[in-house]
Amino acid sequence: MHQVLQLTLPPEVALDEENFRRHIIQKLRLRDGDQPLIRKTRQSIDARGRQVKIIVQADIYINESPPSLIRSRFAYGDVTNRPKAIIVGCGPAGMFAALRLIELGIKPVLFERGKDVRSRRRDLAAINKEHVVNPESNYCFGEGGAGTYSDGKLYTRSNKRGDIRRVLEIFVEHGANEQILIDAHPHIGTNKLPLVVAALRETILKAGGEIHFDTKVTDLLIDQNILKGVVTDDNREHTGIGVILATGHSARDIYDLLDQKQILLEAKSFAMGVRIEHPQNTIDKIQYHCETDRGPYLPAASYSLVTQTRYKGVQRGVFSFCMCPGGFIVPAATAGGEVVVNGMSPSRRDSPFANSGIVVSIEEQDTRAFQEFGALAGLQFQKEVEQKACLLAGNTQTAPAQLASDFLMGKMSSDLRETSYQPGLIPVDLYEVLPPSIAFPLRDALSDFGKKMKGYISGDAQLIGVESRTSSPVRIPRERDSCEHPVLRGLFPCGEGAGYAGGIMSAAMDGERCAEQLVRLYAHVV
Repeated sequence: MHQVLQLTLPPEVALDEENFRRHIIQKLRLRDGDQPLIRKTRQSIDARGRQVKIIVQADIYINESPPSLIRSRFAYGDVTNRPKAIIVGCGPAGMFAALRLIELGIKPVLFERGKDVRSRRRDLAAINKEHVVNPESNYCFGEGGAGTYSDGKLYTRSNKRGDIRRVLEIFVEHGANEQILIDAHPHIGTNKLPLVVAALRETILKAGGEIHFDTKVTDLLIDQNILKGVVTDDNREHTGIGVILATGHSARDIYDLLDQKQILLEAKSFAMGVRIEHPQNTIDKIQYHCETDRGPYLPAASYSLVTQTRYKGVQRGVFSFCMCPGGFIVPAATAGGEVVVNGMSPSRRDSPFANSGIVVSIEEQDTRAFQEFGALAGLQFQKEVEQKACLLAGNTQTAPAQLASDFLMGKMSSDLRETSYQPGLIPVDLYEVLPPSIAFPLRDALSDFGKKMKGYISGDAQLIGVESRTSSPVRIPRERDSCEHPVLRGLFPCGEGAGYAGGIMSAAMDGERCAEQLVRLYAHVV
């Protein structure tokens, strides 16, 4: 017998497996000898009221075996001698494109400028401890992409972009916890994701695909508006039936290359601001309405904030971005002379700090001073803010910071609070770092957020700059249905770097879609 139950329960029942099982058995009034198998299929937290509730959906199998949680079956045959397709970038878009190509009988050849996921760790340590940025291997570049060491959140609203469940199941098949199939906001964690990424790599290699690390694409092979392949930094030429460009939102040299070759690019909306950091206990008290701590059952609390402000008569959206409960702030620069911050959480989310990006939408008028750069105007605007942050903070990876309450009052902070940001903080007036079009909307938004979440603007909240890589300020255009560039045939712009994704899940789904369209259009070209 199979039953489906949806329950609203207190945390001590829903989140303790023994208590949950006991509750279900009592609720169903099972007979002696019945052997129930209880499996949660969905779980979310409702903290809107004074008493936090957990909404759980569960399948109950009585005296029968349940089906596997993995619904899909993935067939990765041998593509060693099959036609080749080129993939530039080994983040989620590139890796999932490769897996889908293998399923469709095409050999993927991936080029990644950075290092494999394990070797990357030494370069991340160098940024944190020695303030040395390797421009080819850092928090943004390397196997697994930016998400590997900056959080591993799997939540997406992109329900129409692809099969979310399929992507989650591929992660589970490669070592992720099955809990990601259940949680409303799934999260692998930066401590677990590298192992999953390495397993994805092994699947690609075992099937006959190729992955070339420390290999930077420096040129494109174009013949009569058809992209035939790429040139790498060792001056070797590589051809294939198509090229999936999945370089991530920080590969500025690729935008420069496309611009120099007069390949159509477009300016794209984006957002910039700061990271705000609190003690996690502060956020727990606000969100869970508790006086001391959240207790043994509830996870570290998160939040989502959005408001509208006005600056010089223009409406500006300001919103929280990539909120990391129980997390850390990390240095995400991709070159020396710039300071960029991002957030991450380990799987246990057990850091004593919470952080989130608080970012302001960038409008066209903000980048008018850089119109000589054409479609790359937003990129130049972004660069200048990052470089100014570095200069004012002392030309290292030390980040400029200010207490949130001081920022609202327009005064320098005489001292700062403890932080999760390893390279360290230095008091700086963030009105000197941020352009007025960001600083003043940010000030108004923080004031509003403090009213929505009592205690949000406390003496323990501090702003750390700059959060500037929320998304790419450039879009590489493509046809709606074919995913192919409208002018340069054989080019499939993909993922965050092309402007078509906003996280691990949407990038992975976009990689699969681009692979499918490449095969549909060019698999016959052998």
